[in-house]
Amino acid sequence: MFSSPLHELFGGRAAEAVLLHLFHHGETHGRAVARDFSVSLVSVQHQLERFARAGAITCRHHGRTLVYSWNPNSRLAARLRDLVAVVHEGMSVQAKEILFK
Repeated sequence: MFSSPLHELFGGRAAEAVLLHLFHHGETHGRAVARDFSVSLVSVQHQLERFARAGAITCRHHGRTLVYSWNPNSRLAARLRDLVAVVHEGMSVQAKEILFK
């Protein structure tokens, strides 16, 4: 199982999964994160809500699905994305292939 410094910094696997998935794909939804990272959907949904309340990500409806993306108007989101970029760039190609199906 992959683990990055984001897990320790943000206190959990769901936060790490959300940030890496969002960085890699640009936008995401809860089921995709839960599936790719083998994390419970409920914990992913709660983490997505926390990041949205903090203003780092935005949410829109696409049919019945909530789709999340980085908040383009947030300085916090820009800095957070930079932090995640450092971790993402340090991941091996094999880790990326396994995690981002």
